Amino acid sequence: MNAEKRHEIFRRLSEAIPEPKTELTHTSTFELLIAVILSAQATDKGVNIATAKLFPVANTPQAIVDLGLEGLEGYIKTIGLYRSKAKNVLATCRMLVEQYNSEVPRTREALESLPGVGRKTANVILNTAFGEATIAVDTHIFRLGNRIGLAPGKTPLDVEKKLIKTVPREYMQDAHHLLILHGRYVCVARKPKCAACVIYDQCEYKEKTA
Repeated sequence: MNAEKRHEIFRRLSEAIPEPKTELTHTSTFELLIAVILSAQATDKGVNIATAKLFPVANTPQAIVDLGLEGLEGYIKTIGLYRSKAKNVLATCRMLVEQYNSEVPRTREALESLPGVGRKTANVILNTAFGEATIAVDTHIFRLGNRIGLAPGKTPLDVEKKLIKTVPREYMQDAHHLLILHGRYVCVARKPKCAACVIYDQCEYKEKTA
């Protein structure tokens, strides 16, 4: 795919999605971090339902530590893999209290040292909370990178590196959410809604639907 086509794709997506942002409900960087940890293999809607009950009670690292494991599990048990996620969240909160003065760190290395935080989660925080031009490759972005022809790759890291290299500079900050939202609502996994797609004629997918 050439640079002109990539630029047109992001231009159209930015017009179709004028406010590209996360759909995880949060009022602070810490709340966003916890929501992203909980969102692994879960829907944003499901996470928001749980955090709507959790955050009014505990929305600081110390407050969640004070809840304890059983207390935290009670708030997030509707989310898949909640037991392992509760352990990670609790361990992360302890580290934030003990090592980072209860603040979410701003470097990739520090973020990835937190339990339950991998490269994808770190990229979300760096982009959404700290305004860095990173791209967190989730299932939607991995699918789009390969399906559209935007950034083909065998692994999420392959796709991420190609996107970082090829996304037009003026769209780098928003590219992450533009692609996620397009993948979530239009270029869906099983039956992409090609008839409603604003980049239909730019897309290189060979099996477009009518």
